[in-house]
Amino acid sequence: MFSSEFILKFLKFGVVGGIGFVIDFSLTYLFKEKLKVHKYIANGVGFFVAATCNYVLNRIWTFHSNDPEVALQFVIFLVVSIIGFGINTLFLYLFEIKFKLNFYVAKLLAIGVTMFWNFAINYLYTFH
Repeated sequence: MFSSEFILKFLKFGVVGGIGFVIDFSLTYLFKEKLKVHKYIANGVGFFVAATCNYVLNRIWTFHSNDPEVALQFVIFLVVSIIGFGINTLFLYLFEIKFKLNFYVAKLLAIGVTMFWNFAINYLYTFH
């Protein structure tokens, strides 16, 4: 059904996502708990710093992109990430407010949902 190359890219994307997860959660915690920034702004800071790191790692390691249009590719990646951020925030809200889950549990679940969106679009479009 899926080629071994596709599966390997998905696994690498997952590893990069794990690194992004640590960055995202760490910054969200720092901004929310220590700096007392509003939780959704803290979530945004964590998400976007992680997305930038993920772009670099995915370009180099996951997709081995040699596209000379780095700036354009980065902008496309950020647009995909912004849409992913919207998906992430929607699910974070739903899981936390509607389903009454702990903020960090809700954030973990929202990241999981967003990962599938991000991989599919980046695989098909950004790093094609």
